[in-house]
Amino acid sequence: MLELYQWELSHYSEKVRLCLDYKGLQYRKIEVTPGIGQWELFRLTGQKQVPVLKDGNNYIVDSSEIAKYLDLEYPDRPLIPKEPKKRAQALLLEDWADETLGVLGRKAFFAAVSQDLSFRKSLLPLSTPDFLKSVVVGVPGDLLSVLGVGVGFTPDAIKSAIANLKQDLEILMELLSDSPYLLGDEPCIADLAVAGLSILLKFPTGPYLDLPESLRGKGLPVLADNLDYERFFAWRDRIYSQFRKPLTGQTPATTSGPSSIEID
Repeated sequence: MLELYQWELSHYSEKVRLCLDYKGLQYRKIEVTPGIGQWELFRLTGQKQVPVLKDGNNYIVDSSEIAKYLDLEYPDRPLIPKEPKKRAQALLLEDWADETLGVLGRKAFFAAVSQDLSFRKSLLPLSTPDFLKSVVVGVPGDLLSVLGVGVGFTPDAIKSAIANLKQDLEILMELLSDSPYLLGDEPCIADLAVAGLSILLKFPTGPYLDLPESLRGKGLPVLADNLDYERFFAWRDRIYSQFRKPLTGQTPATTSGPSSIEID
């Protein structure tokens, strides 16, 4: 069986999970614990980032490379169009989603995590050991903010990211104004990339992520609760209902999460 080395809240891991589900492939998730687990991943692959797909003795690194590998080895229900022009458009949109939507979303999400203790705790997968939950929850928000500044997540950078995300969502809605998918009547890697990489803006409404039920459909209020972008998130949730397999046997949350995700 295919094995996916992942982090549940990695939006790039979610992009790969969508691709695997779209193709109807069975796979096993292996949660990579930040720090210790990444060193094990480094031993196996020579790098420490998720997602990584293991197929037999092959380790495929990077979500875009995984998508190409899946089409090569499992050609049924292709992710990447074969017609040259559509292929170019799909790969261009996928690259934009990776390098723009994914990066901007991570900046805005980091701001929310650093500001809201209850949100930070709720984001941990339900299977996270208690000792690790204590470590994560115990990190002061001020320290996270300082660390964020150290990697370029300054207040001005986050404000700019939000502004750019608003513009990008408007562009995506325009692309979807006269067709069910980004490139017409058939879904492709562009749709799956955009849908998967948007989870940090607003979580899907269904049981697709290993998170408390109370977080389903919640997101950054400036985007998730803004009616101007309702059409985009409705499209995104339709992609999920069509192609993403719901989790089975998920343990109900014992504590409720925040009713909203605050960000200044």
